[in-house]
Amino acid sequence: MTRLVILESPYAGDVEANVAYARACLLDSLARRGEAPIASHLLYTQVLDDTDPDERAQGIAAGLAWRTVPGVLPVFYTDRGWSRGMLAARDLYDREGLAYETRTIGWGS
Repeated sequence: MTRLVILESPYAGDVEANVAYARACLLDSLARRGEAPIASHLLYTQVLDDTDPDERAQGIAAGLAWRTVPGVLPVFYTDRGWSRGMLAARDLYDREGLAYETRTIGWGS
């Protein structure tokens, strides 16, 4: 069975570079590893305004809801560092005892 993955990578800040990086991470997960990732920060920001605090909170909550799917694995791609959102997600996963992985793809090397 294909592993279900919650893809975590930076979004805010240099959005253009972070989106390009997230797409590379998505490709790594899909093509190289054969996983089925959800990258909520790429999907939800197409319809929600990440600069609006209420819409940002709604998108974050929707993305984090995926953690309740049995067998899902959160994966943090960290070539571009840890954003506040990534750190908050990691803290939540730690509090809930949800295992996760940290990965790099050599971005910017």
